Amino acid sequence: MIASGYTDLTISSIAANNKEMSFSSDTGMAECLVVARKLKVGETSDAQQLLASLRRRPIGLAHSSLLAHKIVTADYCRRIEDGPYGGTPLAVGNDIVAEMLTSPTNSTGESWSGVRISDFSLAQTAYALTQSALWLPGASTGVQLNVTTLNLVGKLGLVDRDITGPAPRGPFSKLPPSPTATYPALWNHDAKSETQMVCAPDSQLLVRPGMEAKADEVWNTSSRSHINRDFTFGSQALAIAFTESRSIGGRVWPNVIFGDVRFDYALVTWGNSTLGLLSYWWHSSRQQSSKAGMTVRSAESLPVLDFRTLSDEQLATAQEIFEEFRDKELMPAYLADADPNRALLDRRVVCDLLGSDESIYQGVRRLAAKWCAEPSVHGGKARPKTAQLVI
Repeated sequence: MIASGYTDLTISSIAANNKEMSFSSDTGMAECLVVARKLKVGETSDAQQLLASLRRRPIGLAHSSLLAHKIVTADYCRRIEDGPYGGTPLAVGNDIVAEMLTSPTNSTGESWSGVRISDFSLAQTAYALTQSALWLPGASTGVQLNVTTLNLVGKLGLVDRDITGPAPRGPFSKLPPSPTATYPALWNHDAKSETQMVCAPDSQLLVRPGMEAKADEVWNTSSRSHINRDFTFGSQALAIAFTESRSIGGRVWPNVIFGDVRFDYALVTWGNSTLGLLSYWWHSSRQQSSKAGMTVRSAESLPVLDFRTLSDEQLATAQEIFEEFRDKELMPAYLADADPNRALLDRRVVCDLLGSDESIYQGVRRLAAKWCAEPSVHGGKARPKTAQLVI
């Protein structure tokens, strides 16, 4: 509605945590302030919108007025398409208090992903990925990649209400897990047990009387790959989980279904690498300190590597990487830069799966450090003193 009916669009947000991330005094969730002008008859919207990301909540009317004046009178603003050089800084005295960036206006919502970001070079790299280019901070050009949306390489399963919702909507009841379950399910989060790519189902489903036919339809959406619908970077390690055999994805682990079983291995390795984490974060909502989420429908447009363009050799390499990492422990995502196993996964994905060189791998690890420094990733959680960048 805003993209099609308004112009002169400015979106201001705050790259902070706790009370500092909202403009209102009575909410604990991140907010954005949208300023726009309604289109006149026959007028079209601007092709670009302005994103302004503040470091903290304005401290009063005078401070707010000064920031607003600097935003509207700025004579230059770097574009998101310009590459990973960051945004245009706004200073009050000697202090940088905000960054600005322009991005294309569209009706999909993807152009709003640049909110609540303290380092806009991350936004520029994430945007480049959606355009099939790996353009890392410090690089003068990007490397071509084949990136598409998840719904073009696979399909998403059902929302949990279609599985266990009140009859006649849901054909199943949910029970505690069983090693001999006919209908196993990966339903809830348990951060302590979800530190490896392979996760065990935590529930089983029981067919409700008279709903056997619908239960068969629902079970046909089961899969081995599951996407994290509510990802808390400060405590959870996985964007994508894998179950040994087909299982139903529940409230927080919806199914991802592929026609080619080899794509399961490619998704779980890509999705849990730094590039996969960045793409998830970019595409998700970030209303809470360290928690990102997406609906089943919004996950359909998640940017992922186009597994259809991988050679048989590359798909075999993806499976080899998966087998190597299936039992390795991964740290919570906010420590991805300090995690030796995540660093090794990055090397295997970047160098062995994608065929890039050492300099690209080094750039990805620097990218991990930038990403982990984002307030919406660490959520204000203190880093262990031993957590240092692993190259």
